[in-house]
Order: sequence, then structure tokens, then C-alpha cells
Amino acid sequence: MTHNVPNRNWSYPTAIKFGVGRIAELADHCKASGITKPLLVTDKALASLPITAAALDVLDAAGLGRAVFSEVDPNPNEGNMAAGIAVYQAGGHDGVVAFGGGSALDLGKMIALMAGQRADLSVWDLEDIDDWYTRADAAAIAPVIAVPTTAGTGSEVGRAGVLTNSVTHKKKIIFHPKLMPVVTICDPALTVGMPRFITAGTGMDALAHCLEAYCSPFYHPMSQGIALEGMRLVFENLTKVYDNPNDLDARAHMMSAAAMGAVAFQKGLGAIHSLSHPIGAVYNTHHGTTNAVVMPMVLDYNRSAIEERINAAAAYLGIAGGFDGFKAAVMDLRAKLSIPANLTAMGVKAEDLDMLTDMALEDPSCGGNPITMTRENTRALFDACM
Repeated sequence: MTHNVPNRNWSYPTAIKFGVGRIAELADHCKASGITKPLLVTDKALASLPITAAALDVLDAAGLGRAVFSEVDPNPNEGNMAAGIAVYQAGGHDGVVAFGGGSALDLGKMIALMAGQRADLSVWDLEDIDDWYTRADAAAIAPVIAVPTTAGTGSEVGRAGVLTNSVTHKKKIIFHPKLMPVVTICDPALTVGMPRFITAGTGMDALAHCLEAYCSPFYHPMSQGIALEGMRLVFENLTKVYDNPNDLDARAHMMSAAAMGAVAFQKGLGAIHSLSHPIGAVYNTHHGTTNAVVMPMVLDYNRSAIEERINAAAAYLGIAGGFDGFKAAVMDLRAKLSIPANLTAMGVKAEDLDMLTDMALEDPSCGGNPITMTRENTRALFDACM
């Protein structure tokens, strides 16, 4: 019997506690996960906010302390990780509460991953290549409870973290199956205080994850369905939360879309991310905002391979005009969210484009793009994005 359906490995996410006010359960989930002395990892901006104090109050009231590490850069690097591991070890901690946006979630995972490993193992030895993750001692990885405060990266349901190498300025994806949080608390109320540009950028990140997964050529029908519905939730709710930050229903839908995007991109990412990663690493731009800037140009770049699929998505989303209507809807969304028009507006310099092209072609995301990325067409794509 002949067949054309490929063998694939699929992994689906963890226990998700979804709903307004569920941060109150944080200590219970720590205890159920065997964490008696958590370290809450967050970013500098969040550390001083009331939502963080409230989360620490929940831990403290249950006798779990209120230890915090917040030296997290917007694009976290191995220096942030080493500082966090030092705090984790000195405090005798036995688990991580990763609290915040993608940067805090990713760094929290990296601390949990590396704090118990042998001294000669570098985090760069665990890059998401082949089966490199087997180099780590799985039993030494601390449990993570993820509490997202943005609706964007979806790192709360992922088995990897992005870490920027501060020497090479390259973003690396560090992977281990045990980096999947044991419990994720998705409380939409935690996202209400996000600055508007973060609401916009993180929301567009969720859209980029769903869109690239949907367009990726690999076989993963479960992801395909999730990506399509995730796009619908973004198109219907992102401008609502941008205009009215206190709309908890729309906040909840955006939080769902973010988690769905990260589940969906097991199917693959593409040129949006392979351009965005080097730009973020070199220029320290906001990742989701960068994705939003290059999104329309990447749609054009991939058009010959994805037009039929985008026509089907547009029909499902209630967008008239097929591919062109879909692209127009993306442009309209960008305009409403005050996304910069192009990479020049973000400060990207023409003289860096050759270097950025090389970095984009090294990025693992380019392997999932529907059209094969070459030096020539990728450089032309960067030009189009300027």
C-alpha cells in the first residue's frame, strides 16, 4: 500500500487555567507542582507594578516567600540568565514562576533549564538543532509555572525560549521538552495595564504566529485549524483592546489567540520571523512590532505559493477580495495600531542589509517558509521592507 502522508511528531500543550482572577490560584498550583520556594522571574518594568505585587502577595500568604528576579532585558541574553541563576541558587529555590511578556517567560525558562546543569554545559549547546536537547540532564530542570501578562508570544505554552547571544548578536532558540510549563495561568485581567504599543506589538506577534503556521507547507492539520481560528480572534479583537484597554472579553480572546499561535507554530514559521529575529538582535526592536512591519511584504514575497490558502482564510474570516483583501486587512490593522510603515522607520540602516540577510538565512524559521529563501530573494525582500 502506497501513501503520501508523512510521519510527524506532534506535541500539545499543558494544563491551562484560563479566566479572570485566576492568579489567585498561583500558590495552589506551585504546591501541586512540588514547588515550595519559587523564584518569580519578571522584567524591570513589571517588577514595580501592582499586578506583580499581587502575585507575590498570593505566594507570600501561602508561605512560599516573595523572591523576585527582574534583571531581564527586552531581548534577554546569557548575562541576564547567569545573573538569574546566581539568584536562584543563592536562594535555594526549587521552581520558577515566569511572570510577564515573552522576555520574562523565556528567561524564566532558561533559568529553570540551566540552574541545575553541570558546569561544562553551555546553554548554546542546547540550541533547537537535531536532538541537542538530549545533552541536558532532564531530571535537573526545575518546574516552571507560566503567567503571561501580554497576549503575544505564546511562550507560556511552548517548549523553547529565545536567548540573544550578546557577543554575536544572534537570537538562538533553546529547546527542551521539559521547558513546557507544568501549569499556565492565563488571567486576562493581568493584560489590562499593558502600554498601547505593547498591546499592538504583542497582538501582531500572535497574528504573525498564526499566519506563518497557517502558510507553512508542513503537514499538521491540528495546527492548521488552530492557526485559522487564532487569526479570526486577532482580527476581531485586537483593535478593541487597543481602543479600550479595559475590555476584558476582548482581552480574553487575545490571550487565547496568543496561546493558539504558539501551539500552531509547531507546524513551522517563515520569513516574517527569519527577518524579525536578526533585526531584533541587532537593533533591539520590539519583536512583535517588527513582525508587523515586515508582514505585508512577506505576504507579497510568498504570494505564488500561498494565494489559494489565503483566499480560503479570507473567506473564513469574512474578508472580501481573497488574497488582496486579506493583505488590505493587514495594512488596515497596522494603520489602526500605529505600526511603523517600514524598516527604515524602525531605524534599520541600508548598509546592514547584507549582514541581516546572512543572519536571516541562518535563522531556523526560514526552513518553514513556503518559498525557499535564497540569498538573492531574501536580500530583495529586505529591500522591499525598507
